[in-house]
Amino acid sequence: MAVGGLAIGTFVPFRAAAQSASSSKAGPEVALEELSITGIGYGGERATGPVIGYRATRSGTATKTDTALRDTPQSVQVVPRDVLTDQGDVRLTDALTNVSNVQAAGTLQGRTETYNIRGFNTQTGAVDGVLLNQSSNFFSVTRDLANVERVEVLKGPASVLFGRGDPGGLINIVTRQPTLVPSGDATVQGGSFGFRRFQGSVSSAIPNIDGLAARLTYAAQTDPTFRNYGDRDNSRFFVSPAFTYTPTPDTRVYFLGEFTRQDSQYDEGLIARNGRVPLDNLSRYYGEPFARYNGYANFTTLRIEHDLTANITLRQVLNVQWGGFDQFVVRATGINAAGTLVTRRDTATDSTYAAVDSQSEMVAKFGFLGFEHTALLGYEYTNGYRHSYTTQGLIGSVSFLNPRFGAIPGAVSLQGDLRQKNELHGVYLQDQIDLGLGLQLVVGARFDFGTQFYFNRTPTSGAAPPYQDLFGASPRIGLLYRPFEPLTFYASYANSFKPQTANVLGAVNPAPETGVQYEVGARLDLIPEALTLSAAAFSITRENVAATDPRNTGFSVITGEQRAEGLEADLVGQVLPGWKVIASAGYLDARITKDTTFAVGNRLVGVPRFSGSLWSTYQFQGGEFRGWGFGGGVVLVGRRTGDLNNSYTVAGYARVDATVFYDIDERYRFAVNMRNLTNARYIEQPYNQFNNAPGAPLTVLASITARL
Repeated sequence: MAVGGLAIGTFVPFRAAAQSASSSKAGPEVALEELSITGIGYGGERATGPVIGYRATRSGTATKTDTALRDTPQSVQVVPRDVLTDQGDVRLTDALTNVSNVQAAGTLQGRTETYNIRGFNTQTGAVDGVLLNQSSNFFSVTRDLANVERVEVLKGPASVLFGRGDPGGLINIVTRQPTLVPSGDATVQGGSFGFRRFQGSVSSAIPNIDGLAARLTYAAQTDPTFRNYGDRDNSRFFVSPAFTYTPTPDTRVYFLGEFTRQDSQYDEGLIARNGRVPLDNLSRYYGEPFARYNGYANFTTLRIEHDLTANITLRQVLNVQWGGFDQFVVRATGINAAGTLVTRRDTATDSTYAAVDSQSEMVAKFGFLGFEHTALLGYEYTNGYRHSYTTQGLIGSVSFLNPRFGAIPGAVSLQGDLRQKNELHGVYLQDQIDLGLGLQLVVGARFDFGTQFYFNRTPTSGAAPPYQDLFGASPRIGLLYRPFEPLTFYASYANSFKPQTANVLGAVNPAPETGVQYEVGARLDLIPEALTLSAAAFSITRENVAATDPRNTGFSVITGEQRAEGLEADLVGQVLPGWKVIASAGYLDARITKDTTFAVGNRLVGVPRFSGSLWSTYQFQGGEFRGWGFGGGVVLVGRRTGDLNNSYTVAGYARVDATVFYDIDERYRFAVNMRNLTNARYIEQPYNQFNNAPGAPLTVLASITARL
């Protein structure tokens, strides 16, 4: 059931059976596809539904309409659920290793995920096209994958449709939708270091109410990890109810709820010393067992669509989200001159956030001046706040090489009382124009205006500043040319706009971030309807960037201007029946170009010059080995700098992974996934001198999946 240009999807492994069930109810589902430039069914897929195999052909993330990827003048990469299943992914980070020029950029001490996209950091994303609360400078929990249909990455600025955002790109989670045909699945996983997980989902029509279907997804996991926390585990619970209702053929209603609870160890990882991070002991932990983080996040979306005519659709989206965290933790603050002791402090934080997001849109398809148009007109209102109260004190130092637990927390006093509120209005217009002769033009613009209140009371701060007026203009233009059917060229220009949410010491309402990207690219179907190669070259300039303050840990500085230039390529699809592949390669030159705090020319944090990945599986299609499959791949990441001072670097690495699986029949699958077969030692996510998350050693994960 299509419920918007960005929505939800259906199921999981054993794709053929799920696709058959979905196609049996395709009546009202074609409404948005009639609005796409290329018409219905390129690749037999919807932007809101499941992907058959590894190769997606449609997306709504870049346009908010159901558009073929080959008709999108900006790089969009899709990681379908089949990839997540075959790789045994349990982290969003695992899924994103399949996308070129995307790197994990820090866990914020084990609390959440952040990423570098095309060299620039992003700490939030979107779910079904709705941004996570941007009044908070990071999301309060880690993402669960139980209800994920596909992970989509839009490269470059997305502000023309989403408003506030980072210039490197946007990660959009497309969730699984309810089905009228009864279906269900359950997976039990267990593996190295005591990892345990259960996830399940059931979906069906609701009796006695025509057109009403529901899905309930649940997941729970416990992960002690390879890190030495003492006798403590990380745990997460996730539940997601979803409903679709079609009271008439031209009206569609969708509701999604996501509720997450997380209890984890506050973990800064390893510490850099003398220009590098020692890797002799990956489990070394500089905190205390009592250093815990408790986060929660609630996300609800109601989406209503109505077709006024066959060519005009009205769409209303209302989203409410709220959450927060509390923590009492131990943080490293320095190393003595001899490099033998780590000084520390204890910190307590209580933080909450809430936001309302309303989107009113009209999508229309029409002919004008001899050209075919797909036009989007929208208005968005957002209102969000956060409040964070932090105290801190001193706690005993520990040995750099042999830290021991048992220090007694010191008395705490006020560090900061942060209050921030953003209220923004956004008006946007987009037109996708088929010019004929293989040419297509996409033009759009968005204007955001509103107010921001930002004040952080500290022991030395003055009176609260007034509200700050905000304004941002975000134009985009893209041109595509298809000289012949398998090949498309494109060029585009796009801008980004983002109010500051960083905690800048002594600053009164820092100026918003802005960014601009120039991109050229191409897409080629190497094997028609089966295997696609995409490539792009780009240049992004970002201004008014917030970065960690090297003089005041816990605060940020506005660094001036940064630039990232690069090349990338992605290959995805099926080589032969049963043989699937997803691969990527990227090159990035990401540096500071203007600054008064850091040296111009320094490389950006955690951005490798070269990176890439390859994952491929083969499943026997017949004979005595029918149902058996195997696969493997490698993740390559080059050397990275750990801070904007470039005071230390972490080495590049190659991680080798493998899997063996067996589909016993259409209902049961058994799989064993092995990650880091060579037991390589490496830093996966550098963040700053005291926060460097090491990659896990050799891990084995076994899973059993059953479905109705």
